[in-house]
Amino acid sequence: MLDVTPASGPAPQVPWGSFVALGDSFTEGLDDALPDGTFRGWADLVATELALHRPGFCYANLAVRGRLLPQVVAEQVPRALRLQPDLVSVVGGVNDMLRPSFDAAMLQRCLDRAVAQLRWQGADVVLVVGVNPTLRSRLLARLMPRVHALNAAVAQVAERHGCFAVDLFDARVFDDPRLWSADRLHLSAEGHARVAAAYLQSLGFGDDAWREPLPAQDAAQWWQRRADDAAWVRSHLGPWLGRRVRGQSSGLGVAAKRPDLTPVG
Repeated sequence: MLDVTPASGPAPQVPWGSFVALGDSFTEGLDDALPDGTFRGWADLVATELALHRPGFCYANLAVRGRLLPQVVAEQVPRALRLQPDLVSVVGGVNDMLRPSFDAAMLQRCLDRAVAQLRWQGADVVLVVGVNPTLRSRLLARLMPRVHALNAAVAQVAERHGCFAVDLFDARVFDDPRLWSADRLHLSAEGHARVAAAYLQSLGFGDDAWREPLPAQDAAQWWQRRADDAAWVRSHLGPWLGRRVRGQSSGLGVAAKRPDLTPVG
């Protein structure tokens, strides 16, 4: 992970004693796999960094892969309200964006209600404006009108309620395929580290070094790119389409990995 600790001067002061992360696979941590097969992810990295500067810092992660934003709000926000954290992250909408029934106005109303409840209880809230997929994927680039609509909705809710906002849209480092896992939809370990550093910067820790490009590498040959595309269709796109046809979520039977506020070790 990128270092966010100042080289000199006083150690950063963390005003929050607890952090709860809500969302889907992005926040759950797919595909930042640990040796035991569990997933870490940017939210875990953020919690670990904040805990270094706040004794007794506690963290919960209620995110579950495959969840639509209304499901995040209905299932996870009430739990977060019961936990009464100081800091809450709410990220969602990408799964909704991939559905034919996408409705940006409805998602904005849904997110607005959730953030209003969290802010009324006294929590600081962090929202994320998503990346620009145009150069990374021709398929995802076709969804740009939806990407813009979702990002605009998130930005408006953040401004209305005085939220922290992590803006990833103009960060061209996310065009690099090395920041993405083999399924081309979830972040790699490096991608999660970059998001964590961006998140921490939005909270007032660190700088924008997370935007720096990775070292250059030789471009893959045309035939290798086509072979990779074919493998991706077989291993990832095909199964994803199959789940859509069956109406089956990737989160079926999956529980939150860290359902309670517990100290960060």
